[in-house]
Parts: sequence; C-alpha cells; structure tokens
Amino acid sequence: MTEQLSADAWIKEGLKVLAKSGFTALKADPLAKAMGVSRGSFYWHFTDLAAFHAAVLKRWREIAAEQIIADVEAASDEPLKMLLRRSFGARLDLERAVRNWAAFDAAAQGAVRAIDRRRLDYIEELLGKRGLTPATAEARAQILYWTFLGFALSGPPVPAARLQALLDELLAMVSA
Repeated sequence: MTEQLSADAWIKEGLKVLAKSGFTALKADPLAKAMGVSRGSFYWHFTDLAAFHAAVLKRWREIAAEQIIADVEAASDEPLKMLLRRSFGARLDLERAVRNWAAFDAAAQGAVRAIDRRRLDYIEELLGKRGLTPATAEARAQILYWTFLGFALSGPPVPAARLQALLDELLAMVSA
C-alpha cells in the first residue's frame, strides 16, 4: 500500500473501525497499523484527532441521512414506504456506534442531534405530503423516529418476511 493515503481512505477506514470496534478505536496509531501506513499519512490530512473525528461524523451524516434522502427522492413515487424499507433494512452497526460515542463526547452528541433533527424534518415533510396536518405530521414523525431508534438499538435482525410485515403495519399506522 502507498505510504500516504487520501483523507477519504482514512475516513472510510474510520467508519469501518467505528462500526466494528467503537469510538475508542479511532486513533491514529492503530488505524495506521491496520492500513499499513505511517502515522504521518494521518497527520498530513488531519491536524489532530478531533479534526479526524469531525470528518468521520460529517461522513456519517452524509451516508446516514443525506444519501438516503437523495436516493428516496430520486427513486420512488412512495417515498415514505421506501424510506422505511431503507432505514429499517439497513445494517445499523454504525448507527449504534455513533450513538454510543455521543454518550461520551460532545461533538458526537452534536452530530447525533443534528442528524436526528434532519431525519425528523424529512419524515414530517413526507407525512405532510400525504395530507396530514402539520401537528399530526410532527407527532407521527416523532413516533416513527422513536420506533426506528428502538429498532436500531435493539439487537439481532428481524427475518426479512417478518420485517416487511412490520413495516407495512407501521406505514398503515402512520398514514391512518
């Protein structure tokens, strides 16, 4: 492997390590060893560990909210249904890891609050487009999001057929 990697390569590796080993593993030396490069490559791109952590959190927001929203908007005439499938059908190791990190770190906590707000606003928007009043859309968006968070933090995956039945029921409940 080359001695100096791109910042993007470091961020991608950081996301993998975060999902697998947690935020305490996001350190220059162990990452450099795992990637087969010197620590200098890390510091070429990031002034310090906090800058790296900020970049990892920024990328998490891009993939865990903005990319999902863009994909839903581009691909579906039933965006709420697609959002549910996409969100509940995803691997959620990274979601759990970032939320755990936020329990110990103010910057991660800020990133989680920002992504929670972005997701809630988007769900409210989708429910509003389905004809719900603003107050009802806000309440149901919150309930739907709490359901997602409970699912994300609750452990083993649900079999695909069972998950689809649950999502259909959830969609019916929030759309009623």
